[in-house]
Amino acid sequence: MTKNGSTEIKHTIFTTDKEAQYDKNAKQILGQKQILAHILVYTVEEFKGMKPEEVIPYIEGEPYIGIVPVNPGHTNASSKKNGKIYGLNTENMELNEGEICFDVFFYVRTRDGLSKIIIDIEAQKDEPFGYDIMNRAVFYVSREISAQKNREFVKSEYDNIKQVYTIWLCMNQKENTMEWYHLTGESIIGNQKWKGRVDQLNIIMIGLAENPLEEQEGKKLHRLLGVLFSQHINVEEKSRILKEEYKISMEEGFGKDVEAMCNLGQGIKEAGIREGIELGRREERKYTEREKRRADELERKNAWLTELLAAHGIQV
Repeated sequence: MTKNGSTEIKHTIFTTDKEAQYDKNAKQILGQKQILAHILVYTVEEFKGMKPEEVIPYIEGEPYIGIVPVNPGHTNASSKKNGKIYGLNTENMELNEGEICFDVFFYVRTRDGLSKIIIDIEAQKDEPFGYDIMNRAVFYVSREISAQKNREFVKSEYDNIKQVYTIWLCMNQKENTMEWYHLTGESIIGNQKWKGRVDQLNIIMIGLAENPLEEQEGKKLHRLLGVLFSQHINVEEKSRILKEEYKISMEEGFGKDVEAMCNLGQGIKEAGIREGIELGRREERKYTEREKRRADELERKNAWLTELLAAHGIQV
């Protein structure tokens, strides 16, 4: 392997590792209750109109960050003795290695205390190319429903199904957007009113423009998320905005996560710039070599033509 090839591989590993760390820090930040409360206020019907600090007490325990498997048969944990399901499958991370996991998975109590809502939050740096993102969101929200069998309800106790939300944050979009997808009914013949809840299943898609919004009413969530994940704003400015505009305290752990993500983001950006410069240099060298070959070829043709004309007594 050439020295250049070895360097490129090392660079790729370095960049990939940093991106993985960036993703990890992003999930840790999203899993902070202060941030979750702001997201819930602007996306979940139950909490609209409330202040974020009022919502925090309703978030149960600590969110599960990147450890609850999505795939059927892997989400729930069961006893080795009797196979009885007893909770989420988070006991042994080595068994879940390589699994697709929910980014941030947690429970939040309803205001009346009579029920719970299951929330999943997913962060995407941009829209995927290999599949349509809505199809994945539909799969995730369906798993939130189906995985409740024998964990949240047993046998035919379907009235105990918990309401679910899957909330997707898709960055680097052309504009800031938010859409809510949910079940609705449409009468085709007659007007039968069937018993049951159609608000159980909810998909929230949030598009974040590349550059954060300026402070403005009605788009405070986009402003918050845009600032948090921006690679153009340093940690000091982020801290100021979070404190002054959102009353979010930069606790030791939270502050370190934000700072680490800023530094990693800058590292990825700088690595990308270096890669772009090196690619440009390589292309320039290829162009120069190609032009030199063309010039040499033209010179050989001119020499051959001069010799041919001279052989016929024609001087040029």
